[in-house]
Amino acid sequence: MEYDDDVKVQVSETHSGERIDSFLAEIYSDISRSAIQKAINNGTVLCNGKPVKNNKKVKTGDILGGAITVERGLTTAAPVNIPLDIVYEDEDVVVINKPRGMVVHPAPGHERDTLVNALLYHEHGNVSDINGLLRPGIVHRIDRDTSGLLVCAKNNSAHMKLAVQLKKHTVKRKYVALCYNPFKEMSGTVDEPLARGKVERKKVVVDRISGRRAVTHYKVLENIGNYAYIECELETGRTHQIRVHMKYIGHPLVGDPVYSTSRPPFNTNGQLLHAGLLGFHHPSGAKYVEFHAQPPEDFKRALEMLRKL
Repeated sequence: MEYDDDVKVQVSETHSGERIDSFLAEIYSDISRSAIQKAINNGTVLCNGKPVKNNKKVKTGDILGGAITVERGLTTAAPVNIPLDIVYEDEDVVVINKPRGMVVHPAPGHERDTLVNALLYHEHGNVSDINGLLRPGIVHRIDRDTSGLLVCAKNNSAHMKLAVQLKKHTVKRKYVALCYNPFKEMSGTVDEPLARGKVERKKVVVDRISGRRAVTHYKVLENIGNYAYIECELETGRTHQIRVHMKYIGHPLVGDPVYSTSRPPFNTNGQLLHAGLLGFHHPSGAKYVEFHAQPPEDFKRALEMLRKL
């Protein structure tokens, strides 16, 4: 059955200069690109109240509104009483330690069990609405099967200021991961552009022709037999970035169901990748703040098991 999905989103500095169809496809990732382009061509999606073409470049402050006809029923996120591990909270931001397995925002198949559903319940709906009805408060994301820290915005002013920091790469994000194969070099940088796979669209690949620049700095914390415990710091934040970059250099992540074919000597519920450090300049007063979260218990147990082999 067809439904009209309402569009209501303001362009942040992070996305300034992008094509309107590309921007909407990223923001409304659960809607097909073709449906978005058709809506723009039909004039049901407007930029600042006026019809535009698909190649229109959006700029900071532009307001996109209207409706996209889609083959689904999910149009808005509902508050649901789901426990959250809140590391820090004030009137502007909330920092959450997301468990592995939790999806960040609603999408088909995950309409009421996401971080957004929980956030709306715990904050009584008092979150930013810049990213639309399905992603309220969401400034950046981490994969479903990656655990760790992310910051959400409680108002639009805080959201815009955090988005600017993300675009300027001043947000500090460090992950720990367990990967296959020991390293010879104890530190390094992977600077390889990433794009959606042309054949397998759910996969991200290194693409030096059409990919967007992606930079991951890594440091080996410990080589453990046929494995390595590493720390990765993101300079950019592309989808699946650490997972793809590590596979590209011959060190796929343990437990990764998409980018690794090996099986570890223990069970995992996804890749052993944890966002353990998050630092940013607070949107109120611009003081630098930093937060830390330990890896989940199964991650720690995996490390101990490998050390005993």
